[in-house]
Amino acid sequence: MGFYGDRVLPRIVNAACGIKSGEPLRRRVCDGLHGRVVEIGFGSGHNVPFYPPAVVEVAAVEPADLAWKLASRRLADSAVPVHRSGLDGQCLPFDDDSRDTALSTWTMCTIPDIAAALEEIRRVLKPGGTLHFVEHGLAPDDNVQRWQHRLEPVQKRLFGGCHLTRQITDLLSDAGFELLERHEFYEEGAPKFLGADTLGVARSV
Repeated sequence: MGFYGDRVLPRIVNAACGIKSGEPLRRRVCDGLHGRVVEIGFGSGHNVPFYPPAVVEVAAVEPADLAWKLASRRLADSAVPVHRSGLDGQCLPFDDDSRDTALSTWTMCTIPDIAAALEEIRRVLKPGGTLHFVEHGLAPDDNVQRWQHRLEPVQKRLFGGCHLTRQITDLLSDAGFELLERHEFYEEGAPKFLGADTLGVARSV
């Protein structure tokens, strides 16, 4: 990825994803996680404080070495065992039907082949297992969408391939997930082009 991608971008993402206003969303999306969890795009561990007691262990999929290093303090304070268990959400190193629940927070925007990643999550989830997610994507308003399309090339270049215009619920449905819960909203304090969020739970069927 080069110096920027390896040494600079993980620090930017760590700071941007660590804002206090995001904590209630992290708490909501982690609610209901249980058993053996796979977290896609673990980053620097901002979800760790919100894992519920029903979680037995977390397999963290994270490509950035620096992000994993930045997570060290949160990992040290965690009551839940967390293991770095993969680098690529598009190719998960787990057996079929081996995970109870999955977690993705502001990650689906950056995975190059998101369809492949969702297929992998379905493969490793047990039948009826759930994917808990909060993601930003295409806004519901036309005027915001126009800005998203204009700004997306710059966003992708500066933030590791981050897309602004992915339709999250459509991607999940196309991948064979059944949406059990879905809440769409603009994230408080974020620019609308970046903060058009969808939070929910999808079941592997």
